[in-house]
Amino acid sequence: MNEDSMEFLTELLETASPTGREWEAQQIWAHELEQYASNVDCDAYGNVWATFRAKSKDSPTLMLAAHADEIGFMIRYITPDGFLRVERVGGTDVAIARGRRIRFQGSQGDVIGITGNTAIHLRGGEDKVPKTWDLFVDIGASSDKDVEKMGLRVGHMGVYCDGPMIMNDQKIVCRALDNRISGFILSEVARKLKKHAKDLEWNIVLLNAVQEEVGGHGATMATHRIRPDAAICLDVTHATDSPDLSKDKYGDIKLGKGPALAYGTANHPNLVDRLELIANKADIAIQYEATGRCTGTDTDSIFISRDGVPSALVSLPLRYMHSPVETADLSDIDATIDLLLAMIKSLKKDDNFRFTLKSED
Repeated sequence: MNEDSMEFLTELLETASPTGREWEAQQIWAHELEQYASNVDCDAYGNVWATFRAKSKDSPTLMLAAHADEIGFMIRYITPDGFLRVERVGGTDVAIARGRRIRFQGSQGDVIGITGNTAIHLRGGEDKVPKTWDLFVDIGASSDKDVEKMGLRVGHMGVYCDGPMIMNDQKIVCRALDNRISGFILSEVARKLKKHAKDLEWNIVLLNAVQEEVGGHGATMATHRIRPDAAICLDVTHATDSPDLSKDKYGDIKLGKGPALAYGTANHPNLVDRLELIANKADIAIQYEATGRCTGTDTDSIFISRDGVPSALVSLPLRYMHSPVETADLSDIDATIDLLLAMIKSLKKDDNFRFTLKSED
């Protein structure tokens, strides 16, 4: 990862992008991709995709998909004395929500507040995980009128303030690595793909979708419009190498051992087998995970589009998901980029990942 790439990743991570309010981050991503792709486009709800055209006009299309949104909070009620009551946006973990800084996107700019944390001396009795409605945010206001003057109202969203840091030269820590890191991976694929664009036998569409955290809505819209012949979804998966996680329950996924290929449900065997073959040929470390019912990612929205899209999920191992200290390994990011580029370069115009009936001789 060069200096320019790290600068772009930092900007992307520091830009708030709660579900439903992704546009500021999407514009940053789009401007980066405009340097490399044939064209960059968007739709009504802010899905953004960049296209690399194959050398033949009737070539099939591979879509690589990430999602741009992150979890957060939304103002639900403003008390007369100026405190904010909030609800969750996506899968925000209220167990870790007290005593943190939150940046709200107000009508007059960002407003920083803190989630109140009543001192342990005053709580008394057993300390239980709060319910969402137990949380309150202090923005330094004295009344609901003060809050209004600061540009906040019911419906405004906020995210944790925690920005990126590099730990021990090898791991990146930040809120919203789920899934801004996959959008970054797509930008790196685009940067490297530009040198080989004239040789492409498939069209390549890089999609950064909205609203994954609340049901994969953006990927549903975009896939219907783009009509890919195959798709690879990029997301994060739970690394299970931190203390007290049962491998029997959650599988065995480690940081630093490469991206994980998912098997089952939405993941088409032909496409997954190709990815595994490519990884083995290129000596790229990969891991495996089972998805018995659903993937919990945009893959679930993509593969059922129209008459079905052969799809595969490639996941970056991540510790402490849906927290302000999500942690990934830089080597896994590089390995994922290498795998996707090797996959793209392997594609031939007549490749077909769909199942087809063969006539009996």
